[in-house]
Parts: sequence; C-alpha cells; structure tokens
Amino acid sequence: MILFFRTPQNTIIAVNSITSFNQEDIEKLIWLFGEADKLDEAVLNGWFVGPRKEMLTPWSTNAVEITQNMGIKGIARIEEYVQVADQSAGFDPMLKALVHNLDQKIFTIEKKPTPILEIGDIESYNEQEGLALSGDEIGYLNSVSEKLGRKLTDGEVFGFSQVNSEHCRHKIFNGTFIIDGVEQEMSLFQLIKKTSEQNPNLIICCIIQLSMFH
Repeated sequence: MILFFRTPQNTIIAVNSITSFNQEDIEKLIWLFGEADKLDEAVLNGWFVGPRKEMLTPWSTNAVEITQNMGIKGIARIEEYVQVADQSAGFDPMLKALVHNLDQKIFTIEKKPTPILEIGDIESYNEQEGLALSGDEIGYLNSVSEKLGRKLTDGEVFGFSQVNSEHCRHKIFNGTFIIDGVEQEMSLFQLIKKTSEQNPNLIICCIIQLSMFH
C-alpha cells in the first residue's frame, strides 16, 4: 500500500507500508511532513521526477527510521517526488528518474537479471561503463584473462574497478608525494594520519546534520 502526501512546498511524498495505518499514524505523518495534505487518490496522474525505484535513497532510510522512532510500524520506504510539466523536464539521470503517473507500483521492480557478458575488449568496456580503469589496470586485467584462458565477465571487470578504486585503495594518497621535484618523507595519507597519531583521543569530529524535510 502506498499513500501520497502533498507538502506545503508542493512536492509529493510517497509512503510505502506493508500494514494499514490508523488515524493516529496518519496524523503523525501529516505533522512529520510539515503539515502536508494526505491525498485520497491511489494514482496521481502527470509527470514526476524522483528517485529511481531500484535505488533506496539515504533520505528514505532516515525517514523510515524517524517514523519507527515515532511508533509508526510497517513503513518500508518513503520517497519524495516533484511534479513537472511534461516528459521534456530536465533532471539528473544518474540520480533521478522521470515517472509518468505515481501509482501503487512505483517501487515495484520488474527487471530480470541480465545475462552474464564476456568482455572481449576491456578497454572499450571501460569507456562504455565509465569504470575509470587506468592503462596499467586494463593491462593487468588482460593478463589475468590470458592466464585463465578465457574472457573476463562483466561482473569481474566491474568488481575489480570498484575494489581497486581510489576510494577503496587510496592509491594516489598513498603514492609518492613530490613537491618541486623533491620526494617528501611522507605520503598525503601518512600526513593525514599523523595528526591523530600526534594527538591521540584529542580529535573532535564535527558533523553537520541538515533537516531531512524542507
């Protein structure tokens, strides 16, 4: 069951629940969404921009946790949508999706797993999928393919690109640090860690929490 609420900012909040709500729950949600209006319609016609159905957003995770702390049970997902004029509306396809009509299946994923692909040209696949593999990494994967005597699968190439990424390995931050042609004693990562090593238990982490609702 999906209920729709229209906020004072004219956005639509879709609440997906596996249980029915009582009136007290509805009133809590209205308050939580900034005195939003609960809509009676099961389907909202028009064009909307919102999160991809396949991607549970961090915003939704936080929102659901808040409802749980408020004593509302059964909510599985909460997402926010913005109504647009038509299908020509601009949006970021990396994060958002254009949806025609908000109905009871907006979170239903009907895609079937795609077949495993064998990658014959890793360099071209890297460009096609934006994996940001370097020339050395592509060469390494080609050598692995030769040793195995078979082509690597799309899952293997993609998985390698993630676990061997800068985010996971810090290859650049851990690399040789050179300033004006002079190699420094410590890498960038070592310099970062040096602060906590010299000041144990004296580092204060400041977290800025933004309101999840407008």
